[in-house]
Amino acid sequence: MILRMLFRRRVVLLLLVLMPIVFLSVVEMTASARMILFRLASLDELVFIKESQKQISLIFFSVTSTGFLVSFLALNLIQIDNNVNRRLVICGYHPFELLIANLLSLLLVIIFIAIYIGLLINAFFAVKHLLMYITGLILIGFVYGCYGLAIGSLIKGKLEGIFLIVLLANIDAGWLQNPMYYAEAQNNIIIRYLPAYYPSQSAIISAFTDYSGANARFFSIIYGSGFLILSLLIFYNKMRIKK
Repeated sequence: MILRMLFRRRVVLLLLVLMPIVFLSVVEMTASARMILFRLASLDELVFIKESQKQISLIFFSVTSTGFLVSFLALNLIQIDNNVNRRLVICGYHPFELLIANLLSLLLVIIFIAIYIGLLINAFFAVKHLLMYITGLILIGFVYGCYGLAIGSLIKGKLEGIFLIVLLANIDAGWLQNPMYYAEAQNNIIIRYLPAYYPSQSAIISAFTDYSGANARFFSIIYGSGFLILSLLIFYNKMRIKK
């Protein structure tokens, strides 16, 4: 039923298709071909790679657009049916069932968005490991999707929820995780603790190198699971029937 509700909103589906095209087309038209040296920070060994600014920007903005789209979608999913969810709990559904249903629906959308954006990027230039790169996009969707669920469970107002999503997603996924910025950052230890760090590293490693991104993928799952557990606890506390 959640998926049917989403598919009825054709404007939302249209935006999910068009926004990545707009993001990546602007990057393609504006970024230069200048070669840039940057470090793969999540690897245990000291590894530097040299790629064009255009290709780096395409990978970075593919991760950014995935995180933005999924976080807003997750926030909307959890907030739009708040009153309906309360009635379902009264009718006998467990709050965890309702949140897991939202999560599973969200995961299907994340997989679709990740595959779609991954194929779009591959049309601009050939990434080295397409499947692992798409996995990195799925992970940024999982992390920021669970963040959106947590914010939607915690905050009742739509505007306040949007502000909290924009605040973190814009600073983290939309700015600090840019490899070109990270290379020159004075306090990059702060950047390493932000949600988009490991998913971004996973996508970058897979797109440009033959190194293993298993470590980055593992910590991405841990980070996303933390947001998921938080959202479960908050949602359960708000939806449970107090005797």
